[in-house]
Amino acid sequence: MTELIDRVRILIVDDSEDQQLLLRRYFERAGCDVVVAGTALDAIDFHREHNPDLTVIDLVLPGIDGWDLADRLSTSAPMSKIAITSVLSVDLYPPQHAALPKPVTGAHVRAALQANVPRWAAA
Repeated sequence: MTELIDRVRILIVDDSEDQQLLLRRYFERAGCDVVVAGTALDAIDFHREHNPDLTVIDLVLPGIDGWDLADRLSTSAPMSKIAITSVLSVDLYPPQHAALPKPVTGAHVRAALQANVPRWAAA
């Protein structure tokens, strides 16, 4: 009998398809299930529906930007972990749980998971 493993759930919020693909690939290689949103509004809906273990937010998004989205998610789901990704200087990132400066690497992703998702680190 095989045991069902509750995989770590990641929500990636980025309007760049290339970045979505790259981040998805890194998190999937780390053994995570990934959902991708191209806008903050989609991310808010997906966040409620999928209850991710970690939400990765690009700061530069169309419409509602990443700063506002991070603030909204922190307010509506204070226990939710958030990682910020951007080409901007890390000094400009809002205070969150993890920073994934672009270009993101697999090592950055694993470090963010290790620090913020204890059940991933224990696997």
